[in-house]
Amino acid sequence: MPLDAYREGDEYVVAFDLPGVPADAIDIDVERNALTVKAERRPVAKADDVQMELSERPLGVFSRQVVLAGTLDTEHIQGDFDAGVLTLRIPITQRAKPRKISIGVGSGRQEISG
Repeated sequence: MPLDAYREGDEYVVAFDLPGVPADAIDIDVERNALTVKAERRPVAKADDVQMELSERPLGVFSRQVVLAGTLDTEHIQGDFDAGVLTLRIPITQRAKPRKISIGVGSGRQEISG
């Protein structure tokens, strides 16, 4: 099950290619920092008089596990399934984002990036 993973703004995006898999045959679990996607490609119903000549498309259950960084908010994952691509968007936690920190310098205050 091929995938792409990348950061887009304040989200981490993971996209899985699942051609020929119906949405109801996809199962997504998150336990601690492990994201597991399971999908089942089922045989296409055929008439009794069909004789298969070539069958190269794999059938059955496929599974892929991705270890996620601790800086991701796994409580708020959003998923979308369109045109055979499952896209999961995982927010980056506030504590992982860059922020300004004020420090006292002498008698005044100055901001530095942190």
